Amino acid sequence: MTGQPFPVEAGHIMLFARAIGDESPAYRGEAAFAPPTFTMASAHYDPEYHLRPKPGQEWFGSGGGPGAMPEGGGGLHAEQHFEYHRPVRAGETLYAHTVPGRSWEKQGRTGRLLFSERVTEYRDADGERVVSAVTVAVVPEGPATPKDTR
Repeated sequence: MTGQPFPVEAGHIMLFARAIGDESPAYRGEAAFAPPTFTMASAHYDPEYHLRPKPGQEWFGSGGGPGAMPEGGGGLHAEQHFEYHRPVRAGETLYAHTVPGRSWEKQGRTGRLLFSERVTEYRDADGERVVSAVTVAVVPEGPATPKDTR
């Protein structure tokens, strides 16, 4: 199977469930099911994840500056959609593969807004789809031009 490997570990599921405030027994033990949105944690297994601090490199989230994302950082998170093809279970390894999705623009009050999607498919070792996720980012292009009031 190709894609970024994401080992689904029972302890990771339990900690994720605690972090979202869900103490369901379904999220504990070696046969645990993963809570919804758990696959977002797969980014921490990707050494190139743009929000992950890297030794010896300045991190935009360090508090030393305004916290603006570096060029090409993807803008602001606007939406997230998930489609579950089956439950995610402890003990399996998923493989994440991300591709660009649609792009579009809208006119906002302060200027043009550029939207783009990233589509991530999580597949199991047999290549079967487990979760499909769509992330929508928005980049504000700049202030709107004043309307002519003549």
